[in-house]
Amino acid sequence: MRPPDRERAGAVRDLATWIAIAPAVALVLLGLVLIVAPRLGEAIFGLPAPEGAGIGYVIAIGIRDIAFGLYILALAWFSSRRAVGIVLALTALIPVGDILVLVGHTGLSSPWHLALHGVSGLYMAAAAAWVLGTDSGRKGAST
Repeated sequence: MRPPDRERAGAVRDLATWIAIAPAVALVLLGLVLIVAPRLGEAIFGLPAPEGAGIGYVIAIGIRDIAFGLYILALAWFSSRRAVGIVLALTALIPVGDILVLVGHTGLSSPWHLALHGVSGLYMAAAAAWVLGTDSGRKGAST
């Protein structure tokens, strides 16, 4: 594996890089919480965890979140800004789905949890727009 090319992935000192990796780090941390403390994870997510063996679904969601976070981190390190921005934009669909699940199961009875997922999705979308915007700015500057 080669170190990141500053033109491709961005320097660690670059604000766009930190904006891109913040949601990735948050996903990894949330995934760890879901695995290590599923009951705390359920409180953060907004739905009660299933009893018995069903708790495995919460752990599976934790593994999913860790994987998505690591995908973004790997892209930030080894790939282009455009790839990072596109993956961040697509990852913003996760909180949208989470909101739909919450509304479907609890209605609007948990505005705090709905807002948490909404802010998460908005941050990822904004980070994607920022990274993609800085990518197009660099392209314009180099041509």
